[in-house]
Amino acid sequence: MNIYKLLRLNRLVKNHRLKFLALYLMHRLKMRYLAVNLDPVMACNLRCTMCYFTDAEYVKKMKGQLKPQELDRIAELLFSRALKLQIGCGTEPTLYKDLARVVKLGSKYKVPYISLTTNANLLTRESITDLLDAGLNEFTISLHGVRKETYESFMQKGQYEKFMNVFSIFSELKRSRNFKVRINYTFNVDNFHELKDFFQYFDGRSFDILQIRPVRKLGNTAYSNFDLEPLRKDYSEVIKSIRNSCKANGITLLAANEIPDSSAINASGLIFDYTFCYVSPDLVWKPDFKWKTESFDHFSKSFGWGKTLYSNIFKSKSELRNTSTRLNYEIELN
Repeated sequence: MNIYKLLRLNRLVKNHRLKFLALYLMHRLKMRYLAVNLDPVMACNLRCTMCYFTDAEYVKKMKGQLKPQELDRIAELLFSRALKLQIGCGTEPTLYKDLARVVKLGSKYKVPYISLTTNANLLTRESITDLLDAGLNEFTISLHGVRKETYESFMQKGQYEKFMNVFSIFSELKRSRNFKVRINYTFNVDNFHELKDFFQYFDGRSFDILQIRPVRKLGNTAYSNFDLEPLRKDYSEVIKSIRNSCKANGITLLAANEIPDSSAINASGLIFDYTFCYVSPDLVWKPDFKWKTESFDHFSKSFGWGKTLYSNIFKSKSELRNTSTRLNYEIELN
């Protein structure tokens, strides 16, 4: 399944009422529509300055990991309703001891697309092949700097050489294995302009998707400059250069044509709040979900989830609660 074609279709279909009708029908017919975002362990090996893991008080609260029997139960409850399984949502999943087992559970329940979000510093050739053998479709790699100095400044405790070696492994394995590599580049005023040199550092044969996304405030982070206005003048020119390079290398680009206005309604993201399903040692989908003893269908019926989806068909865009920043970009398939 090409998840990016589905995302693009969501952008092309402008009528949100039609989208909610589809969601309602899929829910009633017990079809797949959830994007399950799973954090199996609440920890990270890096201290990226734009991340809440640089907030000492926040880190104190980030504890715990899912036990094997808990993962089995979660998979039984949710994976048959998942269109996508994203392993790693706000923490570093490669710290989880048996990560390949999580992927195998996704494969067991035939989740169409399984992706892993990681900073890549703990990946090795062996762990990469183990994950691919388990059924992983995509590695999503977090990146905050093109050059070594910028990378290690923003991704503290990260090792640039180790990071780049992973991409060499990707490039080699791609000759014989079918999988995707996505780079998520978070930009700010201090790392944006070096994007012009991106393809001088990264081999276009080592990855398939490039997302360029603006920095967001995630708690009391070490980095504090969230003003992107100084970049507005140069943004289009830099993105144009990246777009041309992506096209030449057959890479899918996920980037906004201009710096997004945070106050604007993200129409394409309206349904994402209703497909997003977060799972961690502390939470499984909704706070009141007694997931160890209750079924997904029973719980969703008890609080009127189907009715909520149905009522959204008749609401205007302004009436819908839009908290999602996902899909606030154009999708240029190659």
